[in-house]
Amino acid sequence: MPDNSLASTGPGRPKDLAKRQAILDAAKNLFLRNGYASTSMDAVATEAGVSKLTVYSHFTDKETLFSAAVVARCEEQLPDLFFEVAHDTPVEVVLNNIGRGFYALINSPESLELHRLMVAQGAQEPKLAQIFFEAGPQRIQQEMERFLSEIDKSGCLRIESPRIATEHFLSLLKGVCNFQLLIGCAEQPSEQEAQEHVQEVVSFFMRAYRP
Repeated sequence: MPDNSLASTGPGRPKDLAKRQAILDAAKNLFLRNGYASTSMDAVATEAGVSKLTVYSHFTDKETLFSAAVVARCEEQLPDLFFEVAHDTPVEVVLNNIGRGFYALINSPESLELHRLMVAQGAQEPKLAQIFFEAGPQRIQQEMERFLSEIDKSGCLRIESPRIATEHFLSLLKGVCNFQLLIGCAEQPSEQEAQEHVQEVVSFFMRAYRP
């Protein structure tokens, strides 16, 4: 059966967003299941139910697809709106939103598997490790720094170094639990335990940076 997705790639015509999403979903599953080296563009096409040509029309190469899959995974749990300063919303509420999203992201089975994959392969494939870092952790860090810079300008908190404050906040959220989950010696925290942890971190952060 011919693949008609390329009919939408002419000048001024958008690509098929449903097929792009199917490709991303397939890539996320296969990269985690088989690793980066063992995941081919052919396999992604088969998993997504599209042609390989369609995969390449959306993502020029496997590195680009891997980067997009990492970004998509982060956005699923930590959308950009969490980093926007809502003028009618207390800072503590926004920090709680960010904290819950970040905590759920890093402790999700998919993220834990991706982290393990990068620890195992990063030393042998430094370029791949850099792609992962820029698409995921670095992007979150930069967005958080931008958000805290705006908070400092608003006067709600006094943050002389948004970079250091970002490291404090994200590291506190990770805590010991994330490491235990990574090495497989702990169970997933309950929703109540997660909420309590995030609230404690936010309260501590607010006290540390309150004017």
